[in-house]
Amino acid sequence: MEFEVGDKVIYPNHGLGIVERIEEKTILGTTCGFYSLRMTSSDTTVLVPLDNVEGVGLRPAISDSEVKKLFLKLGSGKIDNHQNWKGRFKDNSDKMRTGLIGEVIDVLKSLNFLSKSKSLSFREKRMLDRSRFLVVSEISEVTGDTAESIEDKVGKALDRCLLNRDRRVAKAKAVKVLKKVAKVKKPAARGTARAS
Repeated sequence: MEFEVGDKVIYPNHGLGIVERIEEKTILGTTCGFYSLRMTSSDTTVLVPLDNVEGVGLRPAISDSEVKKLFLKLGSGKIDNHQNWKGRFKDNSDKMRTGLIGEVIDVLKSLNFLSKSKSLSFREKRMLDRSRFLVVSEISEVTGDTAESIEDKVGKALDRCLLNRDRRVAKAKAVKVLKKVAKVKKPAARGTARAS
């Protein structure tokens, strides 16, 4: 994947950066090309070797047209939920490392849901805050809206997500009850048919 000066890119777990320069540097006698990124959240410069772009997961920022899809995903009631802390933390860490906004949204939804029912560990609380920051900062940068405005919209979408999840759970329970009732009625109906 190649980028040009001025491109907005996402550096996994660090957020949005802007390609300021493409340069060559010699380090320990080896010359290689680098993208010089200015990270918007911290105003620091990060050098990413051209040969390692895919390895670190550098990707283009989302487009304006993708923002609506992200909010739909944020508000959907589909939440990945693991009971086992170790498995959950590993899965969420793996998703965060990909840098893919959809994966980060999954982590945000999962940890937000969990935080409503119990206290998160320090590491999960940090991951929840980090995932929220990454989602808000990318959408804010792409749309040009303030971080506060996007933070509010993300909060409302997460609230919708919890409501939609509750509806899904209630509907699944209702379907289960109806299936049990249908199973109970079927044998009785067969027995009366044979008698006549």
